[in-house]
Amino acid sequence: MKIKRFVAPNMKTAIAAVKKEIGEDAVILSNKSVPEGVELIAAVEFDEERFQAEVEKKSAIRNKSHSQSPVSSERKTKQSVASVETRSTNNDDRMSHAAKNHQASGYQAKVETLQDSSEAQNETMDAMRREMQALRRMMENELSGISWREMGHHRPESRELFRQLMSMGLSSAIAERLMKASASVGGFEQQWKKALYYLSAELSVTGDDLAERGGITAVVGPTGVGKTTSIAKLAARYCMKHGNRHVAMISTDNYRIGAREQLHTYGRILNVPVRTASNAEELMETLNAFIDKRFILIDTAGMSHQDEKLIQQLDLLEGAGRPITRYLALSATTDISALRRAVTTFAPIQPDACLVTKTDEAASLGAVLSVLIESQLPVAYYTDGQKVPEDMHVAYANPLVNLASDLAEETSEQLGDGFLAMALSEARSNVYL
Repeated sequence: MKIKRFVAPNMKTAIAAVKKEIGEDAVILSNKSVPEGVELIAAVEFDEERFQAEVEKKSAIRNKSHSQSPVSSERKTKQSVASVETRSTNNDDRMSHAAKNHQASGYQAKVETLQDSSEAQNETMDAMRREMQALRRMMENELSGISWREMGHHRPESRELFRQLMSMGLSSAIAERLMKASASVGGFEQQWKKALYYLSAELSVTGDDLAERGGITAVVGPTGVGKTTSIAKLAARYCMKHGNRHVAMISTDNYRIGAREQLHTYGRILNVPVRTASNAEELMETLNAFIDKRFILIDTAGMSHQDEKLIQQLDLLEGAGRPITRYLALSATTDISALRRAVTTFAPIQPDACLVTKTDEAASLGAVLSVLIESQLPVAYYTDGQKVPEDMHVAYANPLVNLASDLAEETSEQLGDGFLAMALSEARSNVYL
């Protein structure tokens, strides 16, 4: 890439100089007022592969010249100096001629080459790329700010709606989509209600209570999201409706002794059997031993996205020889990037639904709702406390969205215009759905 700086009395003259110097394909990187008039920074692309080949070719020639005799080297050096002097004289003549042409045609533009690609080295190229990225970010920031200000002038209700949706913790892409879908309706209050309606419609739920149908269910998920407590709550819900005779719990967590002991404690409180299975064969044997149980819950080991034991967990569930419903437990207190990573990490286990935990500890629910919408993973239950089983609820879309809205009102912080302008720009350029 060749980058040049142009200074001229006015914009028309500067642009004409750009076209004349580096052609019609030039890209204007920046412009600003200066004491002399206006300053343009312009660039034109070049073939990077060809440039690299030329650099390597010249390097090879230099290496070859170093290996020659001192007399020959000196002779070549003198020839090179003479050649450079000749080229310099010719260039001066050409530049002088070009300057006369500019004066004759009325263009009083000062042209300064900032970077000549034919003489640049790799480190110079890296510096140029960084500079280009900085300029691009600067231009994106400026454009996003203009877009946000224009929305304030022409569609103030939509801008306020976007602000409110972002205060819920939703991803910028979903907030922008809901804003656009609701923009045709009345004032802000009507648009807000319609946006919440659309948000509820996008959120998928199972509407299925395991306490009614039973079966075999495994809860998987990252460490510390509340899997063991959630299993105890599910078991207690079933016991309250059908008694404890047909309930059993199994732990496959061989890595945390505390988790197994916690499950055994819950088993004693509920008066239901608890067993441990270390591999697929043991799990199959344990399930066969619980053949008379109508509701069996499997507590799995918590794992991170870098844990190699995830495949072992998958093999364990696949090798059980029985159909197992799989719930992915996600904490509402987790930030959106970690939630996305968890969904991606546990995708090979093919979860049937999600169990959202710790909603009572979360400052907002927008992040977890956004990830569930993006992944199209339905919600089965959500928990909002430590009480067993009172603090577990079958998930329905409207109550969850209303809870998210209430949390936004309780903990709302005035989001700055700069942040919202960048979020809107990101939503329009990087859509997740």
